[in-house]
Amino acid sequence: MDRNRVGIWYGTLSFALWGILPLYWKLLQAVPPLEILGHRIFWSFVFMAVVLAVTGGWKAMLEAVSDRRKLLLMLSCGFLISANWFVYITAVNTDQVIEASMGYFISPLVVVLLGVIVFKEALSRWQLLAIILAGAGVLIVAVQYGKFPWIALFLAGSFALYGLIKKTIAVGPITGLTLETFVVMPVALIYIMHLETGGAGAMSASSLWTGLLLAGTGAVTATPLLLYTKGIENTAFSMMGFLQYIAPSLMLLLGVAIFKEPFSFGHFLSFCLIWAGLAIFTLANLGFLKEPASPAKAGQKQESKASQGI
Repeated sequence: MDRNRVGIWYGTLSFALWGILPLYWKLLQAVPPLEILGHRIFWSFVFMAVVLAVTGGWKAMLEAVSDRRKLLLMLSCGFLISANWFVYITAVNTDQVIEASMGYFISPLVVVLLGVIVFKEALSRWQLLAIILAGAGVLIVAVQYGKFPWIALFLAGSFALYGLIKKTIAVGPITGLTLETFVVMPVALIYIMHLETGGAGAMSASSLWTGLLLAGTGAVTATPLLLYTKGIENTAFSMMGFLQYIAPSLMLLLGVAIFKEPFSFGHFLSFCLIWAGLAIFTLANLGFLKEPASPAKAGQKQESKASQGI
């Protein structure tokens, strides 16, 4: 099997695991979301520390820790991704999986907006159309719910900001996740110990099965990332961009088919607009949708051809 195919398989598996992750959090529905978050941070760090030890990556970790700028940026990443995880877990365990899936559909378009605001990148007409369509989709949901879809927009915005900061740090994904969990792990550990010593912690107050599920949050968090890393090493980035929509699509299917969340015509229309925006955005990025040449540029092109005798 060639490298490209291997990369596609790894990428597909990583996004499929991310897509069915709500099933895991539903098993922990009796545990408060903040406590789940504490365990997810702590056990993710433990899991990644073992991975670093096996792969010999501790040297890169120590180098990153010694760089004050990197450490501060990783601290920002740690708090951003922790907030993202908390809202995501809360959404899943309060029967709002559909809205959570919308957030991850919108996220790539928020990245484009951040590129315009932060890096002063120019928007093509197709990209602008994609953002307008997605914005219309969000507006429909807001009108239908009678409230701001803050879960979807917070998930999209926090994940996009997280990616923006990561873009400025020259740290590998494995070292990065270890550092992100390391900088917030002490807070998580103190919170878990406070609950356990007070007799309110799920590890001591619940069944052995719940305790094992909480300990397993580290593996279910890190495994898709490791598979994603393997995938991105072996296939084109544009292909991974296509594959990333597997995760929110599976989340949407879970919300409708398994968790029986309401999915009205308004939801359908909203997602159609967002999907149309994503399709236009992706096709434009791949070069299938091109900007129409301005009259001035067309004239310059004709003059160039004439001067070359074409």
